[in-house]
Amino acid sequence: MDTCIHRVLLTCLLFSLFSPPFVSAQVCVSETFSSNKLYASCNSLTVLGATLHWTYHPSNGTTDVAYRIQQAATGWVAWAINPKMTGMLGSNTLFAYHDSTSGVVKVVSTVINDYMPTVRDENLTFAVYNRSAEYSNGTYTIYASIQLPGNKTTQNIAWQAGTDFTGGAPGGHNLGPPNVLASTSIDFLSGASVPVPSPASDNRLRQKNIHGILNTVAWGIILPVGVLKARYIKSLNPSSPAWFHVHKTCQSIGYIIGVAGFALGLKLGSESKGITHHGHRIMAIVLFCFATIQVSALLLRPKPTHKRRIYWNAYHYSVGILVITLGIFNIFSGFNILNPDSKWRRLYVVVICVIAGIAPILEVCKWTMCRNRESRSYTKPENVPSEWAVTA
Repeated sequence: MDTCIHRVLLTCLLFSLFSPPFVSAQVCVSETFSSNKLYASCNSLTVLGATLHWTYHPSNGTTDVAYRIQQAATGWVAWAINPKMTGMLGSNTLFAYHDSTSGVVKVVSTVINDYMPTVRDENLTFAVYNRSAEYSNGTYTIYASIQLPGNKTTQNIAWQAGTDFTGGAPGGHNLGPPNVLASTSIDFLSGASVPVPSPASDNRLRQKNIHGILNTVAWGIILPVGVLKARYIKSLNPSSPAWFHVHKTCQSIGYIIGVAGFALGLKLGSESKGITHHGHRIMAIVLFCFATIQVSALLLRPKPTHKRRIYWNAYHYSVGILVITLGIFNIFSGFNILNPDSKWRRLYVVVICVIAGIAPILEVCKWTMCRNRESRSYTKPENVPSEWAVTA
């Protein structure tokens, strides 16, 4: 008898430890809907207290869904299917919110193609046969009948809620947990769900971070510092070529790191079909071209005594300033796209401010040293021979 009891207890323990995700999803079963709508399956989504109800029709590959989430009447909610990847980019999204003019609950559909989207009503990449939404007791509910993309029962879904609005349409949302974890993969036939990897472990996000770090360090830190070295180390000893070798080494390292970041950006862009950050991409290509010309110009550098050296200097200075300006502008464009924690943007602003603040101090030191050097060169020697004095 004791052995039998032990086996029963062990079985119960194992079942509680390894029960599948849909067992916990039974919380959503008690929810009811207006007009006595009924759904065959439901899932309590992992974060934000949201639930998803649906009925799958295998005969035509369509699904009737009801997405429900608690939210203030002044906020907005969204539910999406991403046919190509996980996460936000590429998501075919249904938004629900109170219209600022009429005050009624409004539903719009939008494909999210960047991290700062403009929410406008447009067709999705799959058919939406009907859609509606309601707000009751502090809860939004979105209803829709959709054609599952690719006639596949397993789909990547995402959901979201926020309070920011831009031009009367839904805007940004909280960038930390739990909002960034609001995605999963659901089989509309079996009801099983599999959480997608968190952004911290997402290889693609890691590549984006590396891309941003490489370009920020190269174009936004090393190259500006290299310019300062060329301008101000030279004033310490104009006759020594040390400043030139330091400048050349610094700019070469920055260029190599920048090219690596540029190449990684092209790779990320080629893997994001239909998602193109045109301004960021064009500016990066222009930056790379001018930087390559600038580095290549070292091979055509005339000697200091050459009559054309003055023109080369003017070209080198102007292109160098252009490269640094484009680099800094594109770094902030990248911040807007990647949308990291605000502390990283603030840190880079501090770095740029420090570099910009050091420049005028070094400029004053440079001119002071030059004036002192000139004054020494024009100072009359103390022990002048008598014949010089007579001549004078």
